[in-house]
Amino acid sequence: MESQNTNVTENAKAMLKNAKTLKLHTGNLVIRSRLKKKCPSSPSEELQDCIRATLIDWLSTTQLPSEGGVSDTVDCSIPEATEAIKPEEREELKVSVKLFLCETDQSSIPEAVEMACQTLAVSQLDSVIIAPRGLPEGEVQTLAHLQPAWEVLEALVGSKKIAAIGTSDLDKDLLEQLYKWSQVKPSSNQVNLASCCVMPPDLTAFAKDFDIQLLTHSDPKELMSSSAFQEAVQESTKELAVADWRLEWVLRYSIIVKSRGIIKAKGYLVNGRKAGP
Repeated sequence: MESQNTNVTENAKAMLKNAKTLKLHTGNLVIRSRLKKKCPSSPSEELQDCIRATLIDWLSTTQLPSEGGVSDTVDCSIPEATEAIKPEEREELKVSVKLFLCETDQSSIPEAVEMACQTLAVSQLDSVIIAPRGLPEGEVQTLAHLQPAWEVLEALVGSKKIAAIGTSDLDKDLLEQLYKWSQVKPSSNQVNLASCCVMPPDLTAFAKDFDIQLLTHSDPKELMSSSAFQEAVQESTKELAVADWRLEWVLRYSIIVKSRGIIKAKGYLVNGRKAGP
C-alpha cells in the first residue's frame, strides 16, 4: 500500500513538473475538515493554508491520465470537497465573488469568471467585486488604472455571465469618476476598515445618493505574492522546482442562502502559470 501511495504521489508530481498552468480549487471550506482545525489569522494565511492542504490531498490521490499523456494544464481539486449548485436550488442562493488580479493581463478576468461558473455549475455569478493588482509604491490609483478591467466586467454583464459588479477601496472622488464614466454602474464598493476605522462621510453620502452598497473587508493590499504562492507549492511538493511559477489571479467565492443569510459554501480558485524559457 505504501508503494502504491508513493507511485501516486510521484505521478502527480510528474504532472506538475511538466505543466505550464496550475488551476487549483480548494473545495468548500465549510466542510473540509483538514482546514477547519486551524483558524487563520488573516485572509492571506487562510489562502496559503488552503493551497498547501489542497495540493497535499491532490498529490496523494491523483493518477496519471489513462491515455498516458501529460497535459500542459493541471486541474488540482478534490472532487468530494466540491459542492456544485443544483438547478432546483439556484434561486435560493446568492453567489458572490471577489477577484484578486495579480497580473496586468485583463484576459484573466473572463477566464476566472468562466472557471467559477463551471466549478459551481451556474450560468451566472450574482456579483463580482474586482481587486486590481497593487500599484508600485508612490503611484496613485486613477480612473485610467480601473478602466481596462471595468470594460471587461461590463462585457461580462452584457453577456449575462455576471449580474452586478463592484469595486474595492475607492475613495469618494475615484468612485464618482468611475460612476460617471462607466456604462454599467458599480453596485458596491468595499472599504478596508483597517485603514479607515469609520466610513468617510463624503463616501457614505455619495453611495447613498447613487444606491451603491458600502461593504467592509479585511483583505491586505496584496492577498498573496508570487513568492508566497511558490512557498506554498514548495512546502506541499517538497523537491519540485517552483521558482518559475507566478500567481496570475485568485478568486474567492461565497454561496449564501438568501432566506437565512448563512454561508452554505465558500472557497478559492487559484490560477498559476509557469514563466516561459
